[in-house]
Amino acid sequence: MGLLNRDFIQLLLKYQINNDLFLGEFAIEKENVRVDSSGNLARTPHPKAFGKKMENPYIKTDFAESQIEMITPVFDTINKTYNFLNTLHDIVALELKEEYLWPGSNPPLLPDEDEIPVADMGDPIENKYRWELVNKYGRVKQLYSGIHYNFSFPQKFLRKWYEAESTEQSFKEFKDATYLKVVRNTLKYRWLLIYLTGASPAFHQTFLEECVQQAEETAQDSFLIDDMISLRNSEFGYRNINPFFISFDSLEEYLRDIKALIEAGELLNAKEYYSAVRLKPADSGDYFASLRENGIAYLELRLLDLNPLEPVGISQETMRFIHLFLIYMLVKKDEPYDQEEHILASYQSDILNRNGHLDSFIAPDGTKIRPQEKALELLKDMEEMLLLLNPGAEEYLQVLEINRERIRNKNLLIASQIKKKINDSSFIQFHLGKAREYLLKSMEHGYQFKGYEDLELSTQLLLKAAIKRGIEFNILDRDENFIVLKKGMNTEYVKQATKTSLDSYITALIMENKLVTKHVLEQQGIRVPNGRSYRNISEAIADYELYQNKPIVIKPKSTNFGIGITIFTDTFTKGDFQLAVQMAFEHDKTILLEEFISGKEYRFLVMGDEVVGILHRVPANVIGDGQHTIAQLAEDKNKDPLRGKGYRTPLEKIQLGEAEKLFLKNQGKGFMDVPEKGEVVYLRENSNISTGGDSLDYTDEIPDSYKKIAVSAAKAAGAVFCGVDMMIEDMKNEASEINYGIIEINFNPAIHIHCYPYKGKNRHADEKILDLLFQKSKQHVNSEN
Repeated sequence: MGLLNRDFIQLLLKYQINNDLFLGEFAIEKENVRVDSSGNLARTPHPKAFGKKMENPYIKTDFAESQIEMITPVFDTINKTYNFLNTLHDIVALELKEEYLWPGSNPPLLPDEDEIPVADMGDPIENKYRWELVNKYGRVKQLYSGIHYNFSFPQKFLRKWYEAESTEQSFKEFKDATYLKVVRNTLKYRWLLIYLTGASPAFHQTFLEECVQQAEETAQDSFLIDDMISLRNSEFGYRNINPFFISFDSLEEYLRDIKALIEAGELLNAKEYYSAVRLKPADSGDYFASLRENGIAYLELRLLDLNPLEPVGISQETMRFIHLFLIYMLVKKDEPYDQEEHILASYQSDILNRNGHLDSFIAPDGTKIRPQEKALELLKDMEEMLLLLNPGAEEYLQVLEINRERIRNKNLLIASQIKKKINDSSFIQFHLGKAREYLLKSMEHGYQFKGYEDLELSTQLLLKAAIKRGIEFNILDRDENFIVLKKGMNTEYVKQATKTSLDSYITALIMENKLVTKHVLEQQGIRVPNGRSYRNISEAIADYELYQNKPIVIKPKSTNFGIGITIFTDTFTKGDFQLAVQMAFEHDKTILLEEFISGKEYRFLVMGDEVVGILHRVPANVIGDGQHTIAQLAEDKNKDPLRGKGYRTPLEKIQLGEAEKLFLKNQGKGFMDVPEKGEVVYLRENSNISTGGDSLDYTDEIPDSYKKIAVSAAKAAGAVFCGVDMMIEDMKNEASEINYGIIEINFNPAIHIHCYPYKGKNRHADEKILDLLFQKSKQHVNSEN
């Protein structure tokens, strides 16, 4: 076909920058309207949980009060961008109360136009702009929702290419010319993108009357104009009232034409020019000044429909195809794009979009060609480009093959699949069914921060809570779960979710040292277990007779997560005692032998002056079925998706190690025994979630008298964030001097077990951390002013 710029390809290969071309920077902006359980447009206010509409960088309000916009940061891979978009979608979907995110671009069941709530942004300039749009375009059309695909070439690639070209242009001029070439070619061939990604073929009868009058009812309350691919991208879409031609031959011409339309009263501002591609500056200040001074920073593609067949409205396959398309628009020869070409390209896009097939196409010389052939030629060109410049890019080759099949068989088009599903039910039923389906998906794995699953779950939850509030973050050390949170002038460093500036170093040392902990609590009149410390194995074993036939706990002086702890509540041999002592010494130079305080163990999560959550942690266990061994039952229980390893899931997998083997031995059992049906077999005495235990929420059942003791214990150590492990004889009775005992207070308590207990409510401990951190930051800033 001869559209590839062969000289450019040779230059890329010569200077070995061909691989850099396929890198990039990506971000997605996604709009969804909120609907009620019947598919009606929600008229409730923007959720307060997302903070002020103008301040949250991730979750905003678009035109209507019920139109939520989700914005990812910029990432250097499509995979990272897609994962973050998934997490944003989950955060928003799970926050809505009896509402859903409408998964399509075309609006749901609409009220009368004057009842569509225009967003109140809390800013007079923003509000004025929205009402000017209402007066100019009405409210209904502005409820179209879609995806904006933001892309820039890697700065490293542009610099290398610039140096290889040895041009007399400045780098800014060179960069601007590069992006303008891509825009010109993209506008000319945008029909291909619309055809392959269009996903808004049908609409509800409550949409615009002008659309309903030209349409055919294909299912209950569902209408279709001709064989439309994308109503949003059609002549009925959200377009400028008059068809403007803006020159993209140079940045100066582009800015000149935009400014002239504003001065003539045709546009309110530069944002009102609704081109399929928008030039974007690096900052959000004055649009004209920013572009003139620093040039084009990235391109924003605005023609992508929400795909209701995808949970978040777009697939990674589509994102890769668009990336490949943009690269091709750079590598192919530059083609003229004057006013005549602009008119022709717009006409071609509208005809193909409305007819929904690739039967006829008007070429620049006026002749008719088959666009199916043209489309396949373009994809063949892209494939040749790939094989020359990046032959190992299998994912992109697969994407090309998928889209070839769609071109050859229109039934595989996204729009065709959607039409069929709507015709099988209705416009509302199809979209509402998808909305419910995707909410369930969000609920199943809503605890995860996609792309950050390697972090401890408590850190993942804190980051998601920060996003919800519009607090920006950065990962400083992934291995250490060390992050920084920023909101306005406030900056907070956090490690493992609860290690913060609110707790002093000495507080951490007090809680890590069980001997010191006991002393501190005893000084406050808080009951702790009696016991002794030992600094060598022989000394501890020599005292075996002191503990024989008594319920005891053997543990390292400094421990967390139940590591190195053995509990004997019944008889034990000297060999068992010696093994437990040895295991404890493996984790510290000093160990403690303490009385075992009877009762049930509860973990109190103290934050500030309150108990945020209380869990009864049931030791790792299996329930017999009369057929399978203990080992097999444990393996089956570990298949629960909530169970994992390394504190990255709400529950930990059950281990079958020495500690479990010893505990079973004291019950006269082993891993290969088959328990009776319904028999509960405990594998450990200690109930830590980290050793496979189950978490049951008791926050609302435990009397306040115990909560006051837990807060007092935390304050005794000077702790703001603290996990207090308390034994309680009978929680129905108020606390007394003899019916409870604190066995540990823990620095850096896990919060995920309180947010996602095995049974019980989410206590939103992640939110409480942010309350305390940024309340402190605000007070600090105020004290300096």
